[in-house]
Amino acid sequence: MLRAEKAAIALMRAAGLRACVEQSFSYGHGRAPSRQSIPSPPVPLVFAPGNAAANFSNRALAPPANPGHERVMPHHSPAPDPTRAGAYFLLGEVLERHRPLDVALDKLPPMPARDRAAAHRLAATVLRRLGTLDAVLEPNLRRAPPLGVRHILRLGAAALLFLATPPHAAVSTAVALTRETGFAPFAGLVNAVLRRVAAEGMTCLETLDAPRLDTPAWLWASWGEAARAIALGHQADPPLDLTPLPGATTLPEARLLPSGSLRLPPGTDVTSLAGFEAGHFFVQDAAAAFPVRLFGPLAGQNVIDLCAAPGGKTAQLALAGARVTAIERAPARLRRLAENLARLHLDVELVGADALTWQPSRLFDAVLLDAPCSATGTIRRHPEIPHLRRPRDLSTLTATQDALLAAACSLLKPGGRLIYAVCSLQQEEGRARIAAAMSHLPLRRVPLAAEDLPFLPEALTAEGDMATHPGMWSAFGGMDGFFAARLIRL
Repeated sequence: MLRAEKAAIALMRAAGLRACVEQSFSYGHGRAPSRQSIPSPPVPLVFAPGNAAANFSNRALAPPANPGHERVMPHHSPAPDPTRAGAYFLLGEVLERHRPLDVALDKLPPMPARDRAAAHRLAATVLRRLGTLDAVLEPNLRRAPPLGVRHILRLGAAALLFLATPPHAAVSTAVALTRETGFAPFAGLVNAVLRRVAAEGMTCLETLDAPRLDTPAWLWASWGEAARAIALGHQADPPLDLTPLPGATTLPEARLLPSGSLRLPPGTDVTSLAGFEAGHFFVQDAAAAFPVRLFGPLAGQNVIDLCAAPGGKTAQLALAGARVTAIERAPARLRRLAENLARLHLDVELVGADALTWQPSRLFDAVLLDAPCSATGTIRRHPEIPHLRRPRDLSTLTATQDALLAAACSLLKPGGRLIYAVCSLQQEEGRARIAAAMSHLPLRRVPLAAEDLPFLPEALTAEGDMATHPGMWSAFGGMDGFFAARLIRL
């Protein structure tokens, strides 16, 4: 076993994370991890001139007394902080093993909800502000430290600059984490760099173009004139949005948005809200609630929801009075869909099938296709997306979207309506897919008008589609990015 793996296992054991050790180092299908996924061994450091490290002891940088076994947790090490240990683990899962943050969270063992939420928030803050954090740290590093040490520095700097952690707490927990993860020779460096960041405070951010630094160049270029507004919308923790059922219990702590959605502060635990168990509302970003409204009246009509899980739009269709058939391929997602609809007491026909091959015995009045996509419209809720997506991913996604559009068209009666939606900011997955579909399928666009989106007229495109982005409704706390188009079967 590699020394880096041994060190991480020691950390997880000490922080109560032993249950996820085996999964943490299972790279899948018997393949060895890539070189980039394994922290490199310690290398001698040369501090930059003027670095605050010069004022601190360099004993931690001395050659190890036991060569070949230097990454040993000191007996005097303080008790591990589960928040920092959890956040460190999450960063490794996302940035080294390229797993979505939600998947990484599932690998954490049971722990107090407060610690789990804090670890999630700290890791998400690093992912959200990664470019800015690296720009702050870089002047203090003459040589690149091992990736594990860089993660610790990022966590410490994020705590100092964006989470209002007291300097002594942010620095001391980072130094302790350095030792616990087997990087004791770098404890002095971590101490010195983070003390310097703490001393400079927010002034170290004043000359940085944070929105640009925190956005991959290919995404920035693809978003055109809206790029800066979108990137600014990604900086803050997202609020919790709810879609209430008719006659639901009011939530006095919630803000009523112009569209009728309810908005609560970031970090709100939805399960603790009055009315949750009774099914009075469901979680749905305000922008995600728009596409179903574009159908118009649905009462008594036969409607199919392709790719239905987790079920927010399915619930909207049922609440509009439609007879809904919901299709979902993945068994786990189908179970989640069923659970969500059961809590809401909604009657929907559920079908476990692949939307590309499913052949029903009848045609439908309307089809909702919320297609799989790059999800770049949800970066503020999933800050790992910029670090996991690549431009080449779009070709595979758009091929699937084209196939799903063809399948959706085949399910419609003549004159039937199709809403195509993606939670993406990429033109390739939105406007370009509609143009491609109309070029070879019996579909015609039905342009949206101002009355279709009276609460957000700026989301109407020149072609008559809907395109929201996180910079919209900034006074209310923003929204996710969604594209939606309304089509009719000829």
